[in-house]
Amino acid sequence: MNDSHPYAFLALFAFVAVAFPLALLGIARLWAKFFQPPKPSAVKGDVYECGVAPTGDSWIQFKAHYYLYAILFLIFDVEVVFLLPFAVAFTGLPTGALVAMLVFILLLAEGLVWAWHRGHLEWK
Repeated sequence: MNDSHPYAFLALFAFVAVAFPLALLGIARLWAKFFQPPKPSAVKGDVYECGVAPTGDSWIQFKAHYYLYAILFLIFDVEVVFLLPFAVAFTGLPTGALVAMLVFILLLAEGLVWAWHRGHLEWK
């Protein structure tokens, strides 16, 4: 009695996957149109720093190298989170899991070599 097309569910899923975010964006646009202040003011454009009145100039020279070090640390720190379950269950896993983990490690090694080659690991 199932007369529906075999891909009807996928079409419905794709429609919902596109329509839901578009509907939320439309609601956000309407909300902003009707509820946001109509014109910027001095208070709205003022610099805000955690509830404390700002001191000095807000446009300062900022070194992005610190964030680069932090991002590289997070990448290689999260690697351990993915390697730990693999290491615990290593003997019970099929060969495909070993290959997948080797590809993962090689991609991380490639990222490390790239960062090293570009000089991002040198403290300046």
